[in-house]
Amino acid sequence: MYLKNQTFLVLGLSKSGCAATEFLLSKKALVYVYDDISNPRIEQALSALTEKGAKKLEREELSSAVTRCDGLVLSPGIPIDHPIAVEFRRNGKAVLGETELAARYMRATSIAVTGTNGKTTTVSLLTEILKHGGMSAKSCGNIGAPMVEFCDMYEDEVAVAEISSFQLETLNSFRPHIAIVLNVTEDHLNRHYNMENYVFLKRKLLKNLTETEYCILNYDDSIVREFSTKTKSKILYFSVRERVHGAYYSDGALYFGDEKILAASELFDDSLHNIQNALACIIAAKLMGVKTADIAAALASFKGVRHRLEFVDEIDGVYYVNDSKATNVDATVKAISAIDTEVVLLLGGKNKGYNYAKLFKAVGMSRVKYAVLYGENRYELLESARGLGFHAFTLCESFDFAVRIAIMKAEKGQTVLLSPASASFDEFAGYEERGDRFVEIVRSIAKEENEAIEPSDALDECVSKEEKE
Repeated sequence: MYLKNQTFLVLGLSKSGCAATEFLLSKKALVYVYDDISNPRIEQALSALTEKGAKKLEREELSSAVTRCDGLVLSPGIPIDHPIAVEFRRNGKAVLGETELAARYMRATSIAVTGTNGKTTTVSLLTEILKHGGMSAKSCGNIGAPMVEFCDMYEDEVAVAEISSFQLETLNSFRPHIAIVLNVTEDHLNRHYNMENYVFLKRKLLKNLTETEYCILNYDDSIVREFSTKTKSKILYFSVRERVHGAYYSDGALYFGDEKILAASELFDDSLHNIQNALACIIAAKLMGVKTADIAAALASFKGVRHRLEFVDEIDGVYYVNDSKATNVDATVKAISAIDTEVVLLLGGKNKGYNYAKLFKAVGMSRVKYAVLYGENRYELLESARGLGFHAFTLCESFDFAVRIAIMKAEKGQTVLLSPASASFDEFAGYEERGDRFVEIVRSIAKEENEAIEPSDALDECVSKEEKE
């Protein structure tokens, strides 16, 4: 792909959009940029990019972009059926994403990880294992660092990329050496419309693999297991239920083939979903030639990632856990099963098209004793809770008050768990900001241990819906 003298419109100035703009400029392309959101971060990004040579496009000029540009680069947050993207395709113009740009220029060996849950943990863990084995490895993609920033890596280096369904919408050229699919459960249906489209996008990661590449699939997930029929690559499986060709869990330990790697008790989290993540990493590391001793040492020393079942503090006998990254129902179901105390659960945010029945069925069978429902989707959560017979909850609008109410309700020996089962975009820029705010509130409470929290302050802002059966 020769970019010099070509003209592009970059739509959306997220971190990914800004990185794509800088990459195109570095290749001597003419780049127009546009974002319909106006806030200090966007204005700062616009200023920085125009100083580097990008041209700001005004709203009234958007309609002419399709005639003046050779291609459109979409930020992941903008859907493929956006009117501008539709118009570009209708006129035979390229529509791609930042990750697609990276795929066309990446020289490094790549390992790609997708799935509904566990991507960030798996990418972070695998990167650490590869480093422990003496390899030059970097995490990129949806984990935070745009892939296009790693195009200067060398062939003997490894880019471990987290790939989301949003990125897969515009990703067509990517052919990783190893592709990992962790699981596929209901998510982002407000964006992808139905489960069939979502499954299609996840499977798309495998479409370019040939007989010289590998895919690692979750044998325990019936949807993922069927992906084996849609690839030419070599297939290895991981399972916590059966001995498979690949890696598996048996008698309290993790195995690769006949070789024991380590006991599950040595992992930072020995819940089944985290064991699955570790098994996928073991296979990938073995394929990359990492020695067993290095794999085991890295697995044992890994301490997890921020915002995923992250222990925050213990205050007056109450534990606080930040699981803000749980932006879908399945992630929250796994989180509540991983907590070994009674739980006061914080749920809510922006709906992603879910039916919350599965969530409250799991809540009813768990150690959750109370829930605080907040945010834009609080009434949908309320109806599902009542419909499934869960009545110990408080309804509250804002996140800050929800956290304080959860703190008030928690008793010694219990855990206040932020695991929202929802996106964060009703109040926050992302799950990271939401998790950071939770940590900030909890730590401010720790500093105010001697100050009583007055229930009336919170009750002015919310409606208590605690009901007794």
